[in-house]
Parts: sequence; C-alpha cells; structure tokens
Amino acid sequence: MSATVSASARPCTIDDVPSVARVLSRATHGDPLFQWLFPEEQTRMARTRRFYAMAAGFGYVPHGDTRVAESAGPTAGEPVVRAAALWAPAERNPEGPLVSPRLWPHWGPLLGRGRIGSFVRVFAEWKLAAPQDPHLYLAALGVDPAVAGTGVGGALLSQGLERADSEGMPVFTQTMNDKAIGFYERFGFEVVREVDHLEGGTTHFLQRG
Repeated sequence: MSATVSASARPCTIDDVPSVARVLSRATHGDPLFQWLFPEEQTRMARTRRFYAMAAGFGYVPHGDTRVAESAGPTAGEPVVRAAALWAPAERNPEGPLVSPRLWPHWGPLLGRGRIGSFVRVFAEWKLAAPQDPHLYLAALGVDPAVAGTGVGGALLSQGLERADSEGMPVFTQTMNDKAIGFYERFGFEVVREVDHLEGGTTHFLQRG
C-alpha cells in the first residue's frame, strides 16, 4: 500500500492519544517486549494499546514531545495517523507521571501481579543505561504495518533527528527487537550497550551523536 505523508510531522494533542495507541500497538504486536509482557496473543493487541494509551495520555503527550505522521484516509479530508514517535526532551521527564501512585491501580491489572516486579526491574535497567549528559530520548517509534516500507517511519525519525541536531543534542533509545537495529544504524545510531534480562530477552541501547 502506498501512502502520501504530510510534509512535516505535527505535535500531538490529547485528542490524538487513541490514534497514537492504535498505531504503536499495531507496530509492536510482534515485539519481544510485548510478547513477554502479554504472552496471550488473543489479548496482546488490546493490552498493548492500553499500555501505549497510558504512556501517551499520562506522560508523553502532556509532558513530552509526541509527533505523528499522517496519510490520506479512505475519505477525503480525513487524514489517518500512520506513524507515531514518543520523545522526551532533555529538560523534562514524561515518564515521571507514569509511576505516580494514582496510576498503579491501572498498571496492576494491565500487567498482572506476576509481571509488575519484573517489568519494574527491566524499566530500572533502562533508566540506569541512559546517558548522564543532556540528551533527547526516543521512547517509542512505530509505523502502521499497512504502510510499512513506504518511508513513513524514516521520515518521522529524520524530523526528530533534525531537531536534535539543531539543539546539538545526542539521541538515545532502546529496543528488544534485534531486527530494528539495522534500521536505526542507517540513521547514524550505534549500539552502545546490551543488557540480558533475567526475565528473558536482551535490550539493545543505541545512541546517535
């Protein structure tokens, strides 16, 4: 399927959260992280969508810099979000609100009691691996599989990297999907660290600049 992407990515509003969650859940359905978090395939898509709705709605839209790319929808004048990127600026921590006590009643039923502790350990390992110097953090980047291979994701990432270059900031991200490493390397990222988790899987940490 071909797609016509808008000339520039736009920042999100809270009204975009459902679209962001939809795209990211579709993009990461087969990601090792979510296969581990939500092993039941029948419910994984819905649970992953809720995961991203919480991450975007409580954290990365109001307190970060969430961007989307759109293409023409089936009806003229109704663009459809095809890719989304969750960014954390150097001066703000969008993930702070996600660990507030008022959200734990939501995380518990979503992740399940048996996985909360393990997820917290993985999350802590991610935070320990982050650079100490100011940097931009790319928490998530996803493309709707319906437009995979059309350059939507690369265009959205490039615009974020242009902002980073204009600010003289390095960019840091991570993935548990080893198939994604080559994609990031094409944009100048290098693997700077790898961590094997007791829960299973390996996180690859990448940095550019």
